Amino acid sequence: MTQPLAFPDPRLATLDGFRVEIDAEHERADVVLDRPPLNVIAMPQRDQLRLVFEALDEDARIRIIVLRAVGEHFSSGGNIKGFIEASPEHVSKLAWNVAAPARCTKPVIAANRGYCFGVGFELSLACDFRLVSETCFYALPEQRLGQIPGSGGSARLQKIVGITRTKDIVMRSRRIPGRQAYEWGIATECVTDHQLEAATEALVDELRSFAPLAQRTAKKLLNDTEDSSLSIAIELEGHCYSRLRTSEDFREGVEAFHAKRPAKFRGM
Repeated sequence: MTQPLAFPDPRLATLDGFRVEIDAEHERADVVLDRPPLNVIAMPQRDQLRLVFEALDEDARIRIIVLRAVGEHFSSGGNIKGFIEASPEHVSKLAWNVAAPARCTKPVIAANRGYCFGVGFELSLACDFRLVSETCFYALPEQRLGQIPGSGGSARLQKIVGITRTKDIVMRSRRIPGRQAYEWGIATECVTDHQLEAATEALVDELRSFAPLAQRTAKKLLNDTEDSSLSIAIELEGHCYSRLRTSEDFREGVEAFHAKRPAKFRGM
């Protein structure tokens, strides 16, 4: 049963433009952008989103986090006026806040439909999986405002699609449809609009079937070695593999394999 979540942190007493729902039975938390019709992301909302991801990361009931939105658009981006009014100190924290899904040790899924622009796209790029509907359009439109992406968008995108396509998207403020985003490797999966929720549920269930400790280790290893040389990445992978060999989950996985039964992982 899905229910709203109350946070003990007083800074989260009233959530700005989004809500959080917990489905403990399915070990799932949904962070839901809820400022329709365009789900504009305000400056204070970015601070709160970071705090929420940090809190959910510590919640033992939660295995998987889903970032989604109300209505036909994920988000048209940030509150433009807010950028002018924000102090340089506040603006300097934007990329750190938006990177919260990447720092979270648990798998994070972004479910995108309709407009997914600016900070909405940057938040999605910080997630581990991006499921898009065929109505989705990704864009970093900051050039139209005389600016550049400021929360990791161009940097993350370049790691995924390379410098040529990133320049095409950023310097021309191009809108990339969902199907093309999937073909370019930006999106994990592209489905029809009415299938987005079912595809999200299926991925949540699939990820829950794996060992939590191994998933957390894989996420951190892949994030930490993204910029490293091949030799260092292989070395770190070996150390992580060695540590996991002593885990109860690995022992359970091996025993379940030989017994031809489903494994019952406990995250230990």
